[in-house]
Amino acid sequence: MKYKHLFFDLDNTLWDFAKNSHETFSEIYRDNLTDEKKIPSLQAFFEAYTVHNTRLWSLYRKNMISKEELRDTRFLITLKDFGIDDEQLAEKLSEEYTYKSPRKGSLFPGTIETLEQLKGRFHLHILTNGFEEIQHVKLAYSGLEKYFESLITSEQAGSKKPDAGIFYYALEHTEARVEESLMIGDDLDVDIIGAKAIGMDTVLFDPFDSNLTSLAPTHRINRIYDILPYMERIN
Repeated sequence: MKYKHLFFDLDNTLWDFAKNSHETFSEIYRDNLTDEKKIPSLQAFFEAYTVHNTRLWSLYRKNMISKEELRDTRFLITLKDFGIDDEQLAEKLSEEYTYKSPRKGSLFPGTIETLEQLKGRFHLHILTNGFEEIQHVKLAYSGLEKYFESLITSEQAGSKKPDAGIFYYALEHTEARVEESLMIGDDLDVDIIGAKAIGMDTVLFDPFDSNLTSLAPTHRINRIYDILPYMERIN
């Protein structure tokens, strides 16, 4: 058997971040912002937040800001986009989002069925840059927890994808060899390039068929359950 250990990214690979996040935003907008005339719509607020959140996460991965800075500023600067300078409101939105979002359970189609097929045949692990305490909640509320032997986070490893350190930590933590390990993730720059840099084979989960061409992964799938025939073929 070529592969024994499968390392999965969580957000946007198994756990549907976009869907769960938007559902959470709908709730916090309804409960806190519907009377705020400066914000024209939920969609406008969500799009503005997404821009800032993506930028801040990029800085966080590069160790340019802390976890606390990311959490404390993303809602505040989003509100300021609409002319609202209210730190108390920003803190309330952040707390509600941080609590509610990881308790949403939407997964990409076929995730549970795929994991049912893989469990017992392979050692399954989560490898994520997400915050330690949040990832545990996501796994518990989405029903994913029972499928994985280990949850490895960047906080635990002291290194963030795509840095080599987190991948080496994952191998040591799981007693896996690089040649018998496979990284499955949605982010070419973070999951795929990072894993390939240490010689690990990769599968890019690309549900939107983005046709990215730089540094191609070992394999590419558009649906998570497409990994099953791939594993049968190579193993």
